[in-house]
Amino acid sequence: MNYEKENCSINNGSGHGSAFCRPDDSNGGDAKRTQEGFVSAEDAATYDKMEADVINLGKEIERLERQAAIDAELAKATSTPITNQPHAGTGGEAKTGRATDEYRRAFWNGMRNKMSYEVQNALSIGTDSEGGYLVPDEYERTLVEALNDEVFFRNLATVIKTSSGDRKIPIVTSKGEAAWIDEGGQFTESNDSFGQTTIGAHKLATMIKVSDELLNDSVFNIEQYISREFGRRIGAKEEEAFFIGDGAGKPTGIFNATGGAETGVTAANTTITFDDVMDLYYSLRAPYRNKAVWLLNDSTVKAIRKLKDGNGNYIWQPSVREGEPDRILNRPYRTSIYVPELAAGKRVMAFGDYSYYWIAERQGRSFKRLNELYATTGQVGFLASERVDGKLILSEAVKTLDVKAAGK
Repeated sequence: MNYEKENCSINNGSGHGSAFCRPDDSNGGDAKRTQEGFVSAEDAATYDKMEADVINLGKEIERLERQAAIDAELAKATSTPITNQPHAGTGGEAKTGRATDEYRRAFWNGMRNKMSYEVQNALSIGTDSEGGYLVPDEYERTLVEALNDEVFFRNLATVIKTSSGDRKIPIVTSKGEAAWIDEGGQFTESNDSFGQTTIGAHKLATMIKVSDELLNDSVFNIEQYISREFGRRIGAKEEEAFFIGDGAGKPTGIFNATGGAETGVTAANTTITFDDVMDLYYSLRAPYRNKAVWLLNDSTVKAIRKLKDGNGNYIWQPSVREGEPDRILNRPYRTSIYVPELAAGKRVMAFGDYSYYWIAERQGRSFKRLNELYATTGQVGFLASERVDGKLILSEAVKTLDVKAAGK
């Protein structure tokens, strides 16, 4: 059997070159085929062997290619360190603006040292209207956590974020009601009435002084120090305003006569009774009592604890369960030095659902470094400020116990 070169083709079924040659049957194939026209047994065996060789050769080529790909992958340099947490994934969105690491580094470099042009350029995206710099996003969350630790009322109220000054909040001033009608009778119109209240953004600021020696000390954690002082100072003023603020350049407090809570009960004098407490409890509508909390001063707590029944037993019994705080009429209470003390003409106690008190935070707390003001004393000043407002948007959600003024 003859094999001609021109009868050879390159094909292995996988795109790789292999010689596949067929027998030369240019003589008509009479000697190569049976009378029925089939390929002879000898030629069929030859074809089968060549086909098997081609298949085996293709498999060997594929194996070598896979081995080469594995070797190339193993030879790559691991130049990118693993910085993300396990199972956190690496496909997150790129940080921008005040969330970038560059801004965070430039901000704290600027706080520790005098501003260089490179630092000023990096901080340009966070410059406020008064020459200060907005704190990095991550650090702002730290400041908010510090405020929440200092001001427990933030955890009771509703905190919203605003990007501008005033914000108008729609409220329901009166509600419609259903009515019984006869068969085929006309439906009675009863619509809700809507109004709106405005919540703004008042500026609250403090100045923190740090010595040059501390700033130059690499061990000194300026971030932690400022967050602690910011939370303590700003938090104290926030709590005071949320309770007794008059709304003039500051939030409107719960106990303020105008814009604050509704009067639930008025005690005849400073010698309040447990009946007064009971009346205050039931002056609040049932839906609001589910999440209601008492707010009062320690002096009022002391007066209530001293109340006794006819047998001389204290009415207010302490909690008998370990870890469970004492309650008044099965509702928790919180005390604050900024709640008015028990005195004539004062609103001395509040009971209600404080989620209807809204605290509006304007996004972006600002810091500014003062280089020259305290240079003679070897100190550097830091101005820290925020814009915040607070208001009770639904007055019926909170009730107060008022003490009648003397002589009335």
